[in-house]
Amino acid sequence: MKTQELDTRRLFTAGMRLVASSVSVIATERNGERRGLTATAVCALAADPPLLLVCVNRKVAAHDLIHESRCFSVNVLNDGQRDVAAHFSGEREVRGHDRFGVGTWQKLCTGAPILAGAAVSFDCEFYQALEVATHTIFIGLVVAAQMDDRQSPLLYAHKRYHKLSGRGDYAPSTDAHLQPTVGRGFWLVGDPL
Repeated sequence: MKTQELDTRRLFTAGMRLVASSVSVIATERNGERRGLTATAVCALAADPPLLLVCVNRKVAAHDLIHESRCFSVNVLNDGQRDVAAHFSGEREVRGHDRFGVGTWQKLCTGAPILAGAAVSFDCEFYQALEVATHTIFIGLVVAAQMDDRQSPLLYAHKRYHKLSGRGDYAPSTDAHLQPTVGRGFWLVGDPL
């Protein structure tokens, strides 16, 4: 490998540490087998239909199960859920189904595990996949979601977890199609089909 390529890779890696991202747990289940991972490579792809994309390394245990189950959840952690992030990232040496020993897990529509208390959770049906380098970009059709807009997301930058220092001019959603379900600020979107 050329010196310039190595320098570019090092600069890329160092530069990406400056990109603050929310921390999510991507989870799936099939025939009672659950798998999950911590991820920061998550983003909205489209609003109509509602699509999310997640980037998953093909070497992680959850990768193949996402393909097989044809569903996954994206659980954006709140700033009090660092322990959940640590369990699912491998920091705690917890593997497989045992990772789900932290937090309270439930299901919405697809059967994918949904983390109670997350800032927002999206329940997704498998829509499409694209293999790129070492990862697969999974695109999910959001069929249900739940959120607690009183929560602030857990962020990751500079190889550390962070909290938002303030919420600025943020105001909870007043969209007419969102119906409160449990207490102030908790919303459930998307009825099962």
